[in-house]
Formats: sequence, C-alpha cells, structure tokens
Amino acid sequence: MATRGDNAPIVIKRITISEEGGHHGGAWKVAYADFVTAMMAFFLLMWLLNATTEKQRQGLAEYFSPTVVRTESGQGGVGADQGNAAGNPAQAAAEGQQDPLAALNAHIQNQLKGIGAESMQMQNILRHVVTRVTDEGLVIELSDLVEEPLFTEDTAEPTAVLRQLTGIVARAIFRTRNQVAIAGHVRSYPAMLAKSPVWDLSNQRADAVRQLLEKTSLPAKRIQRVTGYADRRSQPANPAAPSNNRIELILLK
Repeated sequence: MATRGDNAPIVIKRITISEEGGHHGGAWKVAYADFVTAMMAFFLLMWLLNATTEKQRQGLAEYFSPTVVRTESGQGGVGADQGNAAGNPAQAAAEGQQDPLAALNAHIQNQLKGIGAESMQMQNILRHVVTRVTDEGLVIELSDLVEEPLFTEDTAEPTAVLRQLTGIVARAIFRTRNQVAIAGHVRSYPAMLAKSPVWDLSNQRADAVRQLLEKTSLPAKRIQRVTGYADRRSQPANPAAPSNNRIELILLK
C-alpha cells in the first residue's frame, strides 16, 4: 500500500539567468578614481599657490613660456622665417645684404635665446636685456630691474647677476666680428647734492663691464671705446627710474 507521502507532487523550480544582467559593479570605481585624481590635483595646486611667493610663481610661469629677448622695435625673439640663417651671421648677412644689422640682431637674439633655454635662472637673467638697431650699430642694453640691480647701490661693484649676464652676452658677442663700444648710464640724483656722482659712476660702471668682458671670452682689442654719459640720456618722464641705470654694449658697424 502506498503511503500518503508517496502521492505528494514533485515541484521543479527553473532558475532563468539573464545574460543582460551580468556583472556591472566596477564602472563606478573608474569614475571614482578619476574624481579622486582630479581632487588631488586641485588640492596640490592650492597648496602650491599658498606655499610659493609671487616672484616664484612668476618664475614658474616664465619657465613654461617661450624665451623672448625684448627689442624696442616691438618684435621679440627670432622670427620663424629667419630659421637657421640667424645662427650663422655670415650666412644671414649674405641672405639679407640690404639690412646686415637686422641679420646681426637676429643672430644675437638667437644666441641669447639658446643660452636662455638652458635653465629657468638663465631666462630670468635675460629679462635685463633689450636689443635695438641704431645708426651706430646694434645696441645690447643691460638695465636694472626694480627688484634686481646690476650694481651695488651707488657703487661700481657688479652684482652676481651682472657677472652672470656679462658672461652670457660675451658668449653671444664672441661669435660676431664687430668691434665693441661700451657706454655707461645712471639715473639722476637729487639736485641738492653738493657733488653729483653721475659722471664718475657712469664711467666706473662702464669700465667695470669692460673688465668683466675681458675676463671672459672677448678679446681686449675688440673694445674700441668706453664712455660714461652720466644721466644725460635718462628717460625724460622719470629720470630717477632704476631702468636708467644701464650699460650699452654697441656692436659697431
């Protein structure tokens, strides 16, 4: 005789697995990792802005910017159309016989640009340099900055910046054949002084630069004259401005 339990129905449960419902739990991890990385970069930037001075930030900005030697013609650096010709003064002069000074200017700027690319410190030093073409020749002007003078105040003692700058410029000048003239200029002093130092100071500073050039790679015979102009060629708008403390190195025609 069959028992009661033998008549119980058998239930078969089928479990359907949907292929569309696969594993999808890792996508959020990628998005979260991107978010964490972005936040880390943001807080690192905030920390850097807080931990550095304005001068340091300016230096960083200049490091990631192209090195440009200023010119008073409003054109900075060496144009793309000058190419490799600017690196060779003889070739540049041959290709631009109508304006050899412009070719010389391009050559000097190219040399300074190459030297400035060596380090951020070199780029900062080259902020003191302006070049321009005059009837006399190519002028390489080295001038004070507000926060960075080239000489110890009221003396003819070169600062470390000027010593480095003179070495840089001498390397560029050495690759030319032009004779060199040196002109010293200083800012105006108060008229109430019993004896104004402008004449002595401009002459002494020009001669100090001559000595620095001769200690580097520039032959002494290439220097044709050393002149002090006192404050007679200062900026009319502000004769006492630090930028009037300057040295002009003139590559003569």
